Amino acid sequence: MPAQTATILHPPDLPDLNPEFATQVLEGLSAHPKRIPSTWFYDHRGSELFEQITELNEYYLTRSETALLRNLHDEFAQLPAGAAVIEFGSGSSRKTPLLLGALNAPASYTAIDISGDFLRQSVRGLQLRFPQLDVHALEADFTAPLHWPAALEADVRQQPRIGFFPGSTIGNFTPEQAVRFLHGAAQFLGPGAHLLVGVDGTQDKAKLIPAYDDARGVTAAFNRNLLTRINRELGADFNAQAFRHVARFDPAHSRIEMHLLSPRPQTVRLLGQSFTFAEGETLHTENSYKYPVAMFQRLAHSAGWTPQKHWLAADTDVALHWLQR
Repeated sequence: MPAQTATILHPPDLPDLNPEFATQVLEGLSAHPKRIPSTWFYDHRGSELFEQITELNEYYLTRSETALLRNLHDEFAQLPAGAAVIEFGSGSSRKTPLLLGALNAPASYTAIDISGDFLRQSVRGLQLRFPQLDVHALEADFTAPLHWPAALEADVRQQPRIGFFPGSTIGNFTPEQAVRFLHGAAQFLGPGAHLLVGVDGTQDKAKLIPAYDDARGVTAAFNRNLLTRINRELGADFNAQAFRHVARFDPAHSRIEMHLLSPRPQTVRLLGQSFTFAEGETLHTENSYKYPVAMFQRLAHSAGWTPQKHWLAADTDVALHWLQR
């Protein structure tokens, strides 16, 4: 059933209300089933919680990808010198030094992320660690069309360009969205560019569920923080603790889903509207698609990239893919 058209009222106590955030929340709560795009997880607190998730024992993705990057140090060192490295969704840029340190005298690094405060904090750390490197921050939604700032474009176009998209973040996209992102990245990076993408192809439910529903409850806090953000920025009255975090694997769509489940009937108010949750009803907050190697290579081909190499982790189905434009 299609979502209703959202009507947004601007309360005087919310002068800085983000219209896009408000629209997507209202439309998502009006939909059947209810849903909110996972893009909105990443306020400052959400970004902090996600970094904690990546350090959990259950969250195998970070360990596997980090080990791959370390093992490929010598291979990356053979790439042309003077590259411009562009990272999509940089977050804390924790894996970035592994790539920058392996490359032969990279010329510049540009971090792209929607979380501005977190982005600037990460960039400052990289500037201290790599003082010889030109480091830039581009606060933007990398799922939307990207444009180079005029001050950067001329220099970057003259350098070998390496896009970096780690963390299996590509899994947050449906196959159709993944193709759109990869096509947009190809247009942004330009002809002759390369793209290094981290992709998780795990299909084992026994490994997946703990990774997205950890024993310490960090992922649950990350999921509920979305409701806290809606309360703060849109004036809603969600009781975040009245929703239970749920992780489910859907093998038919090769994805793990995150939901917030209402264990009892409750009504939420925001921006002049009311939304009722039935007992057991969920708010769908995230999909993480798992793309085995052959499936991802088909997506990359259809987006205009040529898969050149891929490397698989020793003990999981996490892979790094090296693509050429």
